[in-house]
Amino acid sequence: MFDKILVANRGEIALRVIRAAREMGIQTVAVHSTADTDAMHVRMADESVCIGPPPGTDSYLSIPSIIAACEITGAQAIHPGYGFLSENANFVQIVDDHDLTFIGPTAKHIQVMGDKITAKDTMKELGVPCVPGSDGGVPDLETARALCKDIGYPVIVKATAGGGGRGMKVAQTADDIDMAFQTARSEAKAAFGNDEVYIEKYLTTPRHIEIQVFGDGKGKAVHLGERDCSLQRRHQKVLEEAPGPCISEEERARIGKICADAVAKIDYAGAGTIEFLYENGEFYFIEMNTRLQVEHPVTEAIFDVDLVREQIRVAAGLPMSFTQDDLSINGHAIEVRINAEKLPEFAPRPGRISQFHAPGGLGVRMDSALYDGYTIPPHYDSLIAKLIVHGPDRASALARLDRALGELIVDGVDTTVPLFHALLQENDVLDGSYNIHWLEHWLETNLQD
Repeated sequence: MFDKILVANRGEIALRVIRAAREMGIQTVAVHSTADTDAMHVRMADESVCIGPPPGTDSYLSIPSIIAACEITGAQAIHPGYGFLSENANFVQIVDDHDLTFIGPTAKHIQVMGDKITAKDTMKELGVPCVPGSDGGVPDLETARALCKDIGYPVIVKATAGGGGRGMKVAQTADDIDMAFQTARSEAKAAFGNDEVYIEKYLTTPRHIEIQVFGDGKGKAVHLGERDCSLQRRHQKVLEEAPGPCISEEERARIGKICADAVAKIDYAGAGTIEFLYENGEFYFIEMNTRLQVEHPVTEAIFDVDLVREQIRVAAGLPMSFTQDDLSINGHAIEVRINAEKLPEFAPRPGRISQFHAPGGLGVRMDSALYDGYTIPPHYDSLIAKLIVHGPDRASALARLDRALGELIVDGVDTTVPLFHALLQENDVLDGSYNIHWLEHWLETNLQD
């Protein structure tokens, strides 16, 4: 087992890793920018190293600075959290080249799954169901028109190197494809430096279902059920729950086994999430995230596992501490992402926290790096807290979420908490009958100035 690990991240996820390591008797090193000198993850770690000025490109994305911090402190392994360098294959290779351990999958697996076309081709070969679409990048508009005629409208044009909803455009009819294709390519080039796009059938009322998988890197893997992440705004998840309210035990077992078998075949190591669109009883692969997800706590709650602890164990060469037969669902869990944003425009609102009080009680978990007097810097993502509740069933989890939101105090900045108070009054949310378009439509009519 490692004696010391470096956490190459910030905020609540850095705290999450530090806590898991501390319970395992492992020392931790926090890295931070000058804007995060007083951050909670810096205070909680055994050691800290300043790696640069506030911009992420000069600090949390600075590979030489992170490697140097390992050498200075004697850290043997690096946990990337999510975001930043967590899915950067080049970073993983550099970590390996310096005889350090990356707590996550191999550079090869990250590279394969990081390109959406290659990922889709790989998943097809592994028996994972995929959305009908192009076999690779679509080189020109003439090819796009012909392909869309075969697939049938509506279609969606996506950047092969995309993420976060950028480089994605929907064409409802043949009249729309020219603009959608050209706009998607333009956005992709600007955002990712790569204008290659591919085309898929656009499902009209799907849900976003993701399967949590975990592999030992030696041909064994398990699945830990699904999460429903369908409540989204601009392709960004707002609320996640597990298990999915629309998924049957039979469907869960079927798609779970397909996913576990797929990652076992490629000797995948650590945590991963295989994401699907789900419509009319069918699953269609979107992408695989080769890292810990923001919403991993809901899976931990219903399976009573520590996914970060398991990541560290497997990276150290130990076997997984559970098998598929050991895993059974207990109750229902929901997570809401609380951002420092002003409604209704969701504009980021960094600033000083004058008062913070986290809710508590049975079945309530708060993952946050806030404290009284903390100043949220303007340089990073606006996520400031994740509120997770767990109950014996979905109705009790929703009631617990309502109660916990009422206890939460975050003064000094605007937050998205009022959004969740409002959503808990909606019958479609209470009975789970929503899809990935529901929240956007609701916001258009319910959250105006």
